[in-house]
Amino acid sequence: MNPIDVHLTGLVQALLPYREQAGRLARWGATLARHLSGGGRLLVAGNGGSAAEAQHLAAELVGKLREDRIPLSAIALTPDSSAVTAISNDYGFEEVFARQVRAHGRRDDILLLLSTSGRSPNLVAAARAAEEIGMRTWAMVGERPNPLADICHEALCCPSPDSQVVQELHLVSVHVMCEYVDRHLAPSDLGRDELEEMVSA
Repeated sequence: MNPIDVHLTGLVQALLPYREQAGRLARWGATLARHLSGGGRLLVAGNGGSAAEAQHLAAELVGKLREDRIPLSAIALTPDSSAVTAISNDYGFEEVFARQVRAHGRRDDILLLLSTSGRSPNLVAAARAAEEIGMRTWAMVGERPNPLADICHEALCCPSPDSQVVQELHLVSVHVMCEYVDRHLAPSDLGRDELEEMVSA
């Protein structure tokens, strides 16, 4: 088989079991809509390609997915090169996200961590830091078992041994979750009272 057939076969094989897992995206989207529209914050992080996914998610929430709506507070912990390099230099790379979580996270805020392997020490450390603060922790990972899925309150596990397929399913997850967020929020021309009434309904 040529590379595209191999790749697409792996993706197709993962889609059906992924759909069974992805039901939680509706709940996550509703939770984010309620939390973020009420002034809460989402922190999101990952390494490598997952860092790009983290930034993508934050951009969709601060901006918009489709229709105009209120801006939502989502901070990717990856793009600030000065903070990333300073923390890594002074405290070690394992603390690069944990220290930012302690700085920006508040009780009941949400930390979402993306990892194809679920074994990155800096993401596990970030989850532990969030737990200390009283944040909710979610993970988008690959197959179980893995430390990140085990330590977080909830995990969406993408059923493939191929990290490329897992990343592609993470991208689908980001878009679908944001779609659910938007469905729970009113257009931006409504007042704050109306927005809160719709989100709490």
